[in-house]
Amino acid sequence: MNIEFFMNKTLPTLVTKSLRIILSASVIALGIIDLVALMKVLYTLGLMVFTNEAIVPHSVAEQIVIFFLYFGFLAFIAQYFQSGYHFPLRYFIYSGITAMLRLIIVDHENAMDTLLFAGAILLMVIALCLLLYADKVKNI
Repeated sequence: MNIEFFMNKTLPTLVTKSLRIILSASVIALGIIDLVALMKVLYTLGLMVFTNEAIVPHSVAEQIVIFFLYFGFLAFIAQYFQSGYHFPLRYFIYSGITAMLRLIIVDHENAMDTLLFAGAILLMVIALCLLLYADKVKNI
């Protein structure tokens, strides 16, 4: 009887708590790495803007979008802890939209690729609208 209780109640709880600790530590480590990358981008932006060299708008725009990607991931990690150890789906969509915008800014030589990237953004925006609408209907 005691072994049955251990196998059915104690072991699953122990495994779940152990995995949550490992996952949380990994997410914290990822957040620290992301923060360092964010600071590097901020430093690069500062050098681009405040030095006497000619500013290339394309490069500045690319760095700004990368900054927002890293910033979004930090917000994503903060939301993970605030929402009870889960990632809301809409944050994945926000990150995808930002990443596709970065692709359009960086790789815009081929018109067909740019059109496909814009189509992917449109699909993600539609998915986001459907998700937000479903949440709104569910909460009525």
